[in-house]
Amino acid sequence: MTQLKRNNFRFLYRLRVRWAEVDAQKIVFNGHYLMYVDTAITDYWRALALPYPDALEQFGGDLFVKKATLEYHAPARYDDQLEIGIRCERVGTSSMTFRIGIFRQDELLITGEVVYVYADPKVQKSMPVPPELREVLTAYEQGQSMVHVKVGGWDELGEDARLVRTEVFVQEQRIPEEMEWDDADRSCVHAVAYNRFGMPLATGRLLEHVPGVAKIGRMAARRTLRGGGVGRAVLEALMQAARAGGYHEAVLHAQTSAAGFYARAGFVPRGPEFDEVGIPHVEMVKTL
Repeated sequence: MTQLKRNNFRFLYRLRVRWAEVDAQKIVFNGHYLMYVDTAITDYWRALALPYPDALEQFGGDLFVKKATLEYHAPARYDDQLEIGIRCERVGTSSMTFRIGIFRQDELLITGEVVYVYADPKVQKSMPVPPELREVLTAYEQGQSMVHVKVGGWDELGEDARLVRTEVFVQEQRIPEEMEWDDADRSCVHAVAYNRFGMPLATGRLLEHVPGVAKIGRMAARRTLRGGGVGRAVLEALMQAARAGGYHEAVLHAQTSAAGFYARAGFVPRGPEFDEVGIPHVEMVKTL
């Protein structure tokens, strides 16, 4: 087999070697590489916009490791920055094979293979891989987008927006329901991001703040998909809708923990922090 290169992988997960992972030889203990791979595969599902394990459970099955092999070419050392490449190489009747490459910059350190069996978790018996999952894996490795965003009114998107907002704001952040829902939802422009299974993943809404200025709010992404780009897709869709509506500026109230996310999208803070529904916020603005 031709030696693997970084550009053989669409998906690369970055991590830094910690002191606790180095052995007496001052190199990464061999068993930790499997932990690196497992951590990367979790993020691979996020890149596919598939919240694990919910996305698989709807088909009645789950994934079980059948085989995991590694070949060591060169050691990683403390504080090295590594990239773990994951590629779905084959989907069989009830199994899927992933090719592994671990790199330090362009140097290939580790190669490997992980084989999963799709099975009924109750009886531990293999099942056919669902066609929908097979199609998602193939599409991702072909470079296709995993997320699409719908923009529309509450009558069209309200049910899915409500599902995401309830999970994030009401259940996770414990915001009282009576503070989450208001009459503005009926007149707002809403955006909802979906994966290829049609599962709603993230949402947000847009309304007029003052003439010429649009306000973006109720931005929420399901916990397991954060960092996977679904929130950014919703934000971009709302800003595009604002431009189409003739607005020249967008304003939002960002939870301070999410201010970095909005800053990376070009928003800048304006004014001091303030409390909203018991959570620290900061106003942020962007010229459209």
